[in-house]
Amino acid sequence: MRVAVLVSNDLTYDQRVSKICDSLQHKKWEVQLIGILKPESTFLQRTYSTNRLRVFFSKGPLFYFMLNMRMFFYLLFHRTEIIWANDLDVLWPAVLMKKLRGTKVIYDSHEYFTEAEGLTGRQRIKAIWTRIEERCIPHVDLFVTVNESIASIYRKKYNREVLVQRNMPILVEDESEREELFETKTVVLQGAYIDPDRGGLELVEAFQYLEGIQLLIVGAGRDLENIKSRIIELQLEEKVKVLPRMSYFELKKLTQRVHLGVSLDKPLHMNYTLSLPNKLFDYIHAGVPVLVSNLVEPARIVNEYAVGEVISDVTPKTIAGGIQKILDSSSYEAYRAATKKAKSALHWQADFDKLDFSKIS
Repeated sequence: MRVAVLVSNDLTYDQRVSKICDSLQHKKWEVQLIGILKPESTFLQRTYSTNRLRVFFSKGPLFYFMLNMRMFFYLLFHRTEIIWANDLDVLWPAVLMKKLRGTKVIYDSHEYFTEAEGLTGRQRIKAIWTRIEERCIPHVDLFVTVNESIASIYRKKYNREVLVQRNMPILVEDESEREELFETKTVVLQGAYIDPDRGGLELVEAFQYLEGIQLLIVGAGRDLENIKSRIIELQLEEKVKVLPRMSYFELKKLTQRVHLGVSLDKPLHMNYTLSLPNKLFDYIHAGVPVLVSNLVEPARIVNEYAVGEVISDVTPKTIAGGIQKILDSSSYEAYRAATKKAKSALHWQADFDKLDFSKIS
């Protein structure tokens, strides 16, 4: 079967979408991945068809309007049996094609979209997205989301089945090329969206109270400039380094060398409260113990698999205490050993193999 996979980014760094395409191709589906072209977009080489559309705007209503129009007309002239829409911002053209041609639609909600941090205080914009969601969801043939907390809300809201595909790495058993640990005890915060209220500033401030430990912040996001300024203000340049966004494989090699991974989202927005960050699974698959804020989904993983600690609040002293507790603990090697057991259960195929595609076959 031919499947068009829609996404509102430039395809380069979206590991969830990459894994979706690879998994569908493994099922012998003919995959075409459709995203947007940005000035900074780099060459992309995949084993399936890719197409980046020019949208001329980078954000705001005009961006979303042109994005959806470009995707609609692309789909109109490129026949496909199935459309896999990744997130609400590309669902409308998929649903419109279902109405026109009876195309099957799979909706993959990567977050609780209408409660995203970017919509906080923007009631009119939020109401528009909520209306789009309410109009589109009844026409979706298969509904998938990223964790059980969000799935539970959607099930109640729309009285329908919602499946879960957590954004976990592909299971790789071979550890023969594993990187050596840094000589200095090292903590990492990684992420493509290091934004406000995700604990970055508090983590930097925690290093006022820590000695003999270094911090690496790796990725991109709206809070990075504030983080860099805070590092200078606190004269922490020798302890804290900010590294640019890396490819998945470069980041994996770096993560294998650190002693602790952190995920410190604060429950100030519903979408953060319900989140299950990808980085948590990346740390576990790299064999790295974790320190997480007390959100329901990360705390559930940490407590069930004993791979680290949960802190009660995201404040500098509490974070510093949590880091010290793990790195100085006699149980540190037990945390590391626990990541191996967790890895064998928490991987992409474990969820993907449970997805029921019978409704669209």
